[in-house]
Amino acid sequence: MSRHRSRSYRITYAPPADDTLAKMGDADQFRAAMERTLGRDPYGHGSASVDQERDRREATVGGAIVLYYVSGSVLTVTVVRLVPFG
Repeated sequence: MSRHRSRSYRITYAPPADDTLAKMGDADQFRAAMERTLGRDPYGHGSASVDQERDRREATVGGAIVLYYVSGSVLTVTVVRLVPFG
């Protein structure tokens, strides 16, 4: 288990990810899944670091591949790319 589990992270979406989210038919369900998973433990839930950078991560959440950055100092997860399945 990650040592960050007890914290709650704010989730923000960079413009490209926000544009994709706006086009998703299940955007509210996706946001809720993000809050339940990466919002509670951005280093867990099957996520993996990208290019050996601990805070640059990739995970699959709510039917989409999510590329994001974690900022522990301000407890924020910033989604930079979102690729829905199908």
